Amino acid sequence: MHECRIYKMFIMLKGTMILTIAKNIQDFTESIPEGVKLLAVSKTRSIDEIKEAFEAGQRDFGENKVQELVDKFESFDTTIRWHLIGHLQTNKVKYIVGKVFLIHSLDSIKLLEEIEKRYKDANLIANVLIQINIGREQSKTGIFKENLEELLSRIEKCSNVKVKGLMAVIPKGSDMENKFYFKEMKKIWDSLRERQFENITMEYLSMGMTNDYKLAILEGSNLIRIGEGIFGKRNYNI
Repeated sequence: MHECRIYKMFIMLKGTMILTIAKNIQDFTESIPEGVKLLAVSKTRSIDEIKEAFEAGQRDFGENKVQELVDKFESFDTTIRWHLIGHLQTNKVKYIVGKVFLIHSLDSIKLLEEIEKRYKDANLIANVLIQINIGREQSKTGIFKENLEELLSRIEKCSNVKVKGLMAVIPKGSDMENKFYFKEMKKIWDSLRERQFENITMEYLSMGMTNDYKLAILEGSNLIRIGEGIFGKRNYNI
């Protein structure tokens, strides 16, 4: 009897979660401006949760870890677009070739060379964003502003890597502090958009998450990465 009540409670909670995911996606889709892409951050989320988001119309999903992305890749058809938003180690590049719509975390010449090599071998194009460590935090990956030009120069010599914009994970702070970093990113993005490059265009400015996406959009973001705002907080007790 006790197990039956627990099972019923689980089913009720699961049903509520499903409705919430669909409703959250609808709310975001209706509230964000036209031209802003919604990326559902699905790291640590189950296949069932992702399927519910997919059935609600969401097509872009972001994963932090290569192995988790690869494991989930086989459970969906090609209409889903996987984004790698976490740090990409050079020895893991080979596993994502042909599986990722957009790599958000190009942050070094060494990584660039490995992506170029692996995608050239597969005769495929890698679409990437340059991740900038705008807050210069030791705990975060990303290239510093002063090293950007050297990376851009090397990208122009590539044949199988195409840069589509910039990405940043800003430091946690107040709205005023967040606004400062978002503005700095927008300045860099605008300055690059005014220049002519080989293999480099500024289509996406990826910044803003569940707690700061509204401010990010106001400051120019056109790709927001939302996890808890769509899926809710993880409940490890269920």
